[in-house]
Formats: sequence, structure tokens, C-alpha cells
Amino acid sequence: MSEQENMAALRQQALPLETDDELDAVIDHIGQASLVLMGEASHGTREFYRLRADLSKRLIVERGFDAIVVEADWPDALQVSRFVQTTGSDQTADQALSGFERFPQWMWRNDDIVDLLYWMRLHNQHVPAAGRRIGFFGMDLYSLHKSMRAVVRYLEHADPEAARRARERYSCIDHIALDPQHYGYATSFGMRKDCEDEVVRQLGELTAQAMRHMNRPGASVPDELFYAQQHARVAQNAERYYRAMFSSRDESWNIRDTHMADTLDALHAHISARKGSPARLIVWAHNSHLGDARATEMGRGGQLNLGQLMRERHGLEQTYLLGFTTHEGTVTAASEWDGPAELKRVRPSLAGSVEALMHQLGEGAMPRFLLPLRGRDSVRAALPAPLLERAIGVIYRPETERISHYFEADVARQFDALIHVDRSSALKPLEYSAHWTADEFPETYPSGL
Repeated sequence: MSEQENMAALRQQALPLETDDELDAVIDHIGQASLVLMGEASHGTREFYRLRADLSKRLIVERGFDAIVVEADWPDALQVSRFVQTTGSDQTADQALSGFERFPQWMWRNDDIVDLLYWMRLHNQHVPAAGRRIGFFGMDLYSLHKSMRAVVRYLEHADPEAARRARERYSCIDHIALDPQHYGYATSFGMRKDCEDEVVRQLGELTAQAMRHMNRPGASVPDELFYAQQHARVAQNAERYYRAMFSSRDESWNIRDTHMADTLDALHAHISARKGSPARLIVWAHNSHLGDARATEMGRGGQLNLGQLMRERHGLEQTYLLGFTTHEGTVTAASEWDGPAELKRVRPSLAGSVEALMHQLGEGAMPRFLLPLRGRDSVRAALPAPLLERAIGVIYRPETERISHYFEADVARQFDALIHVDRSSALKPLEYSAHWTADEFPETYPSGL
């Protein structure tokens, strides 16, 4: 088909998303999938957070989903989960989010997350059975020190002798765990022995405790033991991750995304056992983690990711991958790692990119729309492959955008659907400084007129 015919075929299938009622199209396309993975083209775009929140609420209320699992550290998100499940001591969302101290705090310490957490807490206050209340969990692995400390704290109450063993094992790494990159550097270059055996043994001991509970008829693992076991899993995989950082980027990426997949599977199994029926989980993470890596140039280079692993482990029917794109606007991001949050202008997307194609598809008439891919052979046939695809993380360098933020992908194989927001706006941090101010841009931005 010609380019014009391809565009006509795509427009015929695109569905506007200008009202809440029009989100029905997304819910309908998700169908009966029990693992709904919602992406983002950047970590600092408000519309992505709001759309994911609106869709998550619908899935929780209408489809009985059990938890939101996010690209965040396990202990920080667990504090939030206790707040929304009304089991913790925090009385406000701001207090519950206080654990997010590591860069980039604004990914979770922002106005839109606060609104979502109050909604989740209110929802749970109308759920009498504590075991059926929806949770908010993290699946990342950067919390090496916090997670080791949490394991010891749990065991000090549950089994003081086991706590002594845990302290002894973790002493191998504890003095350097506050800066785990130094640990990774030292072990990778032979300056000290690694602590792999110790963290593996600790996870094994807690897993054995959990299995003893599971071997009882009709029993499930107590929440606090499961949480401690997950902390030990974080410690084990973080130790591997920081050693791999200095040997292979692909290896460290694969360790991280495999950890995310294992965390999802562990949560799925735990919640399923607790409620007595299969769990249903919502996942929030960057497109680069959720779009099937096999359809990208990174996948061809040896990387795998969470979306790929979920499809492989749970099948296409149970796994739904929803990507998000934008053409231009503003974004919250830093210029370098550990830098301050800045309000940055997002450049109009490059020619030959999926974002530019979506911009052309909307033609000003559909500023926000859904493009279903799964089950739409005409759409898949009309999409060029490969296309460039933009990925803005916590760092955005518009001056080197083509090299820093674009990669090649076949979006028809990468996702089950795309949501495009043509002009997007920056996420508003709870704490911001002179680096983040709406006064940076003239009132006529982006037209300049």
C-alpha cells in the first residue's frame, strides 16, 4: 500500500481519548488479561501518570485488580502500600512517600501520585477484609542497604538467632552498601572478595521458612515473612547487579529486568495464595522495560526486558503491553545523574519516528488517542518497521537527542496498543527549586507566535 493508504488504514482504527468515557476503548481492548503493563515514554510526563492512574482505577473497580506494581524500590513502595492498605503509621501521603530519598525522588514524590494514593486508601477503607485490599509495590533493586537492614529488623522480632546469622552474612557488604557502586567496582577489579554466597544463603533461609508455611494445607505465607523474603531477594540481585555494572551493560540490564519479572511472579503467587484465586496486577514502568525487547535494536544486541519475560512466562492472552508516546511539550528531568529536577522543553519528534507518525495521524483533530495493535492486522500491516522510538528517562539531553534518546523498534510487535498524547506537560514535583519553574517558557510556547 502507498503511504497515504497506510495512513488512512491507521486513522480508521485510531480511537480518540478526550473524555473519561472514551477510556472504555482501552479497557475493552485489554480484555481478560491479568497482567496489564502500562508504559511511559518519559519518567516526567504528567499525562502519562494521569492516564495510567485513571486506567488503574477502572481496572481495580471494574475488573478486580489487586495491586499496582511500579518501577521503584521495594522498601520505599512497601511503606506506601502500608499507607494505602491502612496498616501503617503514616497518616498522610506525603509521610508515606518520605522513603523516596534516592534520586529521582520526583518520580514518585509528585502531585499526581499523591492524588492516586488518597484514592487507593479511600477505596481500601471500604474493603473489610484486609487480605483483599489493593497494594502498591516496587519491583526495582537499588535498595541494597535498606533491604538488608529490613531483613535483620524482621528477624530480630521473629527469630533472634536467625537475625544473628543474617547480620553476620550481611556484614560482608554492610560497611560499603551505602555506596554499592564502590562495592561493585572493588569486587569487579579484584580489590576485595564478593559477597555472593552470603546474600544467596540468606535468601535461601527465608525461602525455606516460607516453604514450610506453604506446605501446610490451605496455608499461605504471612505478609511480613513474604516482605522479608523479597527484601532478601533484592539484596541478592542488587549484589549481582552492582558487580555486573562494571563488566557488561547488557548483563546488568538483564539482571535488573529479570529481577523485576521475578518480583512480579512472587507477588502474583503470594496474592493468589492469600485471596484463593488468581491475582491480577497492574504494572507501571518505562516503555523500554515494558515493550517487548525482541522487537527492538536492544533486543537484537542481547538485552531482554520485563515485557518480553511476562509474555514468555504468562502468554500473550494474559499479558497486555500498553505503550505511551508524545510528540512535544515539557518534561521533568535532570541533566545529569543526581542532578536537580528541571522543567525541560521536549523537542518535536524526529522524522521517521513512531512519535512523528502518531503526530501526523492525529493531524490536530485527535490530540490524544488509542491505536490498538493486537488483533488489528490492518494496523500492523500499515505501520512501517522499523521506526525510531524516543525514550526519555530521568535524564534528558535534547542537544544530543538522536544519539541519547532514540532507538529502532517494530512497535507492532513491541506493544499490544499505543496511547499517544500529542502535546504533553511536565510532572510537578512535591519539592522543586529554581531549576523547575513554569516561568522558563514564554506564554506563546511552543508556537512562538
